[in-house]
Order: sequence, then C-alpha cells, then structure tokens
Amino acid sequence: MMQNRREETAIVLDFLLNGYSYDNSPSHLKTPIVQALGINNFTILELVPRKGIFLQPFETVYVGQSKRDKIHHINGRIPYTKLTSTAKAELEHAVKDIVHKEEKRFIEFFNEAKPLNTRIHTLEFLPGVGKKHMMEIIEERRDKPFSDFKDLKQRVKLIQDPEKLIVKRIVQELEGKEKYNLFVSR
Repeated sequence: MMQNRREETAIVLDFLLNGYSYDNSPSHLKTPIVQALGINNFTILELVPRKGIFLQPFETVYVGQSKRDKIHHINGRIPYTKLTSTAKAELEHAVKDIVHKEEKRFIEFFNEAKPLNTRIHTLEFLPGVGKKHMMEIIEERRDKPFSDFKDLKQRVKLIQDPEKLIVKRIVQELEGKEKYNLFVSR
C-alpha cells in the first residue's frame, strides 16, 4: 500500500515564525520552521519557508523537485517526538483530511489487501479488525470490489467507519506504535 514516490505536497501542521523555542540562537539568526505532513507517504517533514512567507495550519504547500513558491528548502524528515504540541494536535485532522480527499486510494487497500503469511492477513492490522471482519471483507470484495467507504459500510455490516480505521492506523504508525507500516513510509 505504501507509495514509493517522493513527497510532492505537504499539509502544514505548525508554523514557527521564530524557529524552535529551545533554540538559544540570537533572534536575528533564528530561521522560521514549518512542520508538515507529506500527502503521498505521510512523511513528517521539517521545512524552511521562503523569506517573508507566513503559512497557516492546513495550508497545502508544494515540496517537490521543481521550483517551490512558498518553501525555500526541506531540512528533512523528523520523528513524531519532535513535533510541537500544536503539530501533534493537528496531525489527526490532517490525516483525516488526506484520507477523505483520497478515498479511492484507501478503498483500494480494502480491495487489494493480501495475507501477510498463513496466519495473519494485512486487513487484521487495522484497529478493531479481527478474523471475522477480515473474512466478511474478503467475501464481499470477491463478488465486486468496493467503490467507496459508503459501499464498504453498507456491504460489511461489522465495519461501522472504515475511514476512521484507516486514520487511526496511520496516526499509530506516525507515532511509531506499530511494528509494520501499511501506509506510512519509514
């Protein structure tokens, strides 16, 4: 399920006009910092905006290889633990927004998920999905692939909110709580 493409766009989680509070550099040497979440691979990024640019949470910014209009450069990936409290608070909302906007990408996961080995199926890595849920999903998708989350909810009665399951799993992966990543690039 994970994409191997580079991040092209990211959602701003937090904008630190004066850099990190623990940075003891003189204020004229501090660089503004943006903490953002990549849309393709859910990569947590630390960005440096162009001079004079002010960004808002949930603003989408281009971080690809071509000329960037708002971002000067990418400092790199950062772990969840380095996120500010504001960024942590916005993370789930950003993930929810991505999953909602890219529903087709995540419904494909339910349509194409395969067994990991003879004892466990990839679907069972979703929070709250056990053998019973997994079997019902597999049986329903054999007849016809799921078209969207609404279709999945209607056909698999045990799954109340598939979108919520995906969001919860992605957040757990970002927090580093999962051994295997289904959606987040390491």
